[in-house]
Amino acid sequence: MKKLTVFSFLLFTIISALPGLSQEPLEINDAPAAAGEWGFHPEAGEEIMTTPPAFVWRPQSSAKSYEVQCSRESHFASVAYQANGIEYNVHTPPRTFDKGKWHWRFRFVSKDGRTSDWSKIREFTIHLDARALPLPEKEDLIARIPETHPRLFVRPEQMEDLRRRARTDLKNQYDELAAASEKILQNPPPTQEPPLYPDGMERGGEDWREMWWGNRTYTIRALNGAATLAFTRLLGGQEKYGQLARRILMECAQWDPHGSTGYRYNDEAGMPYNYYFSRTYTFVNDLLSDQEKVVCREVMAERGREMYDHLCPRHLWRPYSSHSNRAWHFLGEIGVAFLGEIPEAQDWAWFAANVFTSVYPVWSDDDGGWHEGVSYWRSYINRFTWWADVMRAAMGINAFDKPYFSQVGYYPMYLQPPGTQGGGFGDLCAQRRSQDNRGIMSIFAAQAQNPYWQWYVEANGGAESEGGYIGFIRGALPKVDSKAPTDLPASRCFWGTGQAMLNSNLLDAGDNVEVIFKSSPFGTQSHGYESNNSFLLYAFGERLFIRTGRRDIYGSEHHKKWMWSTRSTNCITVNGEGQTGHSAEAQGRITEFKTSAIYDYVAGEASDAYFGKLERFTRRILFIKPDAVILLDELKAPGDASFEWRLHAPTEMKINNQHDIRAENGKASCKVNFLWPLDLQISQTDQFDPPPRPRIRLTEYHLTAKTSQPQKEAVFITVLRPHKTSESISGEAKLAIGDDRYSIQVPTRQGYATALIKKDGTVDVSISDSITPQ
Repeated sequence: MKKLTVFSFLLFTIISALPGLSQEPLEINDAPAAAGEWGFHPEAGEEIMTTPPAFVWRPQSSAKSYEVQCSRESHFASVAYQANGIEYNVHTPPRTFDKGKWHWRFRFVSKDGRTSDWSKIREFTIHLDARALPLPEKEDLIARIPETHPRLFVRPEQMEDLRRRARTDLKNQYDELAAASEKILQNPPPTQEPPLYPDGMERGGEDWREMWWGNRTYTIRALNGAATLAFTRLLGGQEKYGQLARRILMECAQWDPHGSTGYRYNDEAGMPYNYYFSRTYTFVNDLLSDQEKVVCREVMAERGREMYDHLCPRHLWRPYSSHSNRAWHFLGEIGVAFLGEIPEAQDWAWFAANVFTSVYPVWSDDDGGWHEGVSYWRSYINRFTWWADVMRAAMGINAFDKPYFSQVGYYPMYLQPPGTQGGGFGDLCAQRRSQDNRGIMSIFAAQAQNPYWQWYVEANGGAESEGGYIGFIRGALPKVDSKAPTDLPASRCFWGTGQAMLNSNLLDAGDNVEVIFKSSPFGTQSHGYESNNSFLLYAFGERLFIRTGRRDIYGSEHHKKWMWSTRSTNCITVNGEGQTGHSAEAQGRITEFKTSAIYDYVAGEASDAYFGKLERFTRRILFIKPDAVILLDELKAPGDASFEWRLHAPTEMKINNQHDIRAENGKASCKVNFLWPLDLQISQTDQFDPPPRPRIRLTEYHLTAKTSQPQKEAVFITVLRPHKTSESISGEAKLAIGDDRYSIQVPTRQGYATALIKKDGTVDVSISDSITPQ
C-alpha cells in the first residue's frame, strides 16, 4: 500500500509538471478599456454595421494565441462560429454572419500550453443594413497578391490595358507624367545620405526643425522622383527613365536604415523613404539585377522590422498615436512589395489588413467626423486612400465598404460650406478653406457615387487634377451627377467625435452663419486639443470668434502652454485654470442635439475634463437662425471660486459695456451681450502667454469676462447677434429668470424671438411681431 502511495505521488508530480495538464485555468483580464485604449468590440449591446464584425479584446500578458467563439444563444449550447490559433488580439472572420442578435467570447492559450477561462459573454446585433466586409484567412489573403511585379496600385496583368489608355483616354495624364520625368532627367535629385542631427542640437529648436523637415523633403524628392520615372517607363516611356530610377534607388539603398532617415530616428523622413522605395522597387523591378534585388531586400528587411516592432501588437489595442495611423499602412506597402522576398513581409501585409478591419479609423466612428480636425483629416485620409488602392488591386478588398466611408464626405461639407474661411477645431486648421477639400472629396464622391459630395466639389470650383502616377492609375473616375443638399438639414452632429456644426445656409458661406461646438469623448488628446464645451462662430465667409495661437512647432512652449490651454479657446476657466491639456482623459460629451429650419440646439457637459476643479459645466447653445446665438452656461465648483468666460477674435473688440461689445472682421460683425451675471469684470489683451516664436507674426485678441465675487455656482447667459458689417441691428435682448426656466427675448429680422430654456434642458422658441411681456 505504501509503494502504491509513493507511486501515485510520483505519477501526480510528473503529470502536474506536464504543460497544460492538471493545472488551474488561467484567469482572463476582462477589465474595461482605459483612456487611450481601443476597447472591446463589439461592445456589450452594440449594433454593428458590418458583417462579420471585427472582434477586438484586451491583449493577455502570457498569451501565445487566442480563440473566439460566437453563438446565437447566450449560453453557447451551440457554437455558430469558432476560430483557433489567432495571432493577434483582433479577429475578423472570413465569412459574413446572418443579421440579428449574436454573442461572443474569447480565451487564450499561454506560452506554456495552458488554456485560460473564457471571457465574459458580450451580446451584439448585426444591423439589417450591415455591409459585408469579411477578411480572408491569412493564407488566402497572401495568395491573392501577385507573385510578380508591379504589385502596388496595379497588378501585372493590368499593365497592357494601362499602356493602351496612356495612348488614348489617359494620354493627357501620361503626357504630364512624361513631362515630369523629363524635368527629373534634366535635374536629377541628389542622393547623398542626409545628415544626422549634430551633437548638442536642441530638439524642437529652429535649426532642428529645419533639418528634421528638410530631410523629409529631400528624401521625397529623390525616391518619389524615382517612382515617377519608373512608372512612366512601365507605361511605354523611354528606357532612360527606368535607368535613372534604378540608379536613384540603388544609391538611396546605401543609406543607413537606422540613420537620418530611420523610422525611429526621424519618422517624417523614414516613412516616405519606406513607401517610396517600395514603389520604385516594384515599378523598376525588371531592370534590377539579382544582386541589386538582394541589396534592396536587405535594406527594407531592416526598415520593415523596425516599423513592425514599433507598431505590433501595441497599435491593435492602443492606436491613438497620430503618426502610427500613417505608419501601419506604409508598412503594409512594404509587405506587399516584398512578399516572398523578405520572410516577414507576409506578416507586415497581414498586420496592415487587420489594422484596417479592426481598429481604423481611430479618430472617428461610423458617423464620419474626425477628432484631429480637417487639416489632419485631409492629410491622413488622403494618404490612406493610397492603401485603399493597394488593397483593392493586390488583395481584392474594397476599403470603401466600411460604413465610415459612406459618411466621410459630410464632415467637410457641414464644417466648411462652400466659401468658408477657417477649418474649425484641430491643429493647423485656422486658415483652411473649403476649396482645399476638392481633391479628396472628388475621390470620395466617385467611390461612393454620392451626388451631394459631387455638388460640394463643383460648388468649390470643380475637381483638381491629382497628377502623378497615382492620378494616372486612378484614371478617369466614374462620373457622378451632382445634387445640391437642399433636402438635407443644414446642421449636423457628429456624436462620435463630439462636434456639432450648426449652419443657417449649407449652400453658401457668404450667406451663412455657423456655430461649431465641441464636447468630445476623445478629450483633448493629439491634434484635437481644444477644450470641451468651447465654440467657434463664423459668419458671411469670415471668422468672428476663434480658437487662438499658431503652431510654431509641435510641442513648443506656445503650443503646449497656450494652444493646449483652455485660455486659448472660447470656453470658461475657474480660478484662472482650465481643463487638463492634451489628454485622452479630459473628456466631454454632447448630451443633446436638435435641428430645425428655425433653430438649432446643442448641449454639452465638460466638468470631468477639469479633474476636480468643477463638479458641473453644462453649456447649452441655442441658435435662432441666422440672427442670434444664445449661450447658457451652468457651473458648480467644490468651493468658492472665480469664473472667467473667455472670448477670442482675430480683430480688436470694442467694449462699450458688458451688454454692448462689438466684433468686426471684414464682411461680418457681431454684438455680444453678457445678459447675466451683472457686474462682470471685462478685460481685453492681444498678448499670448507664452507667445509663438518670432518667425510667427500673429495678432489676435482675447477677452475675459470675470465674475466679480467668489462663488460656488455661476450661471452665464450670453447673446451673440451676428450680422453683415454693411447692415445695422437694433433693439436689445431681454432676460427673465424664473424658478425653473430662463426666458430670453432677442430681436431678429423675423420679429422678436422668445427662447424658453428650462433648467431640465427643455427648449421652446417662438417668434412674434413685438416684445412679449415677461
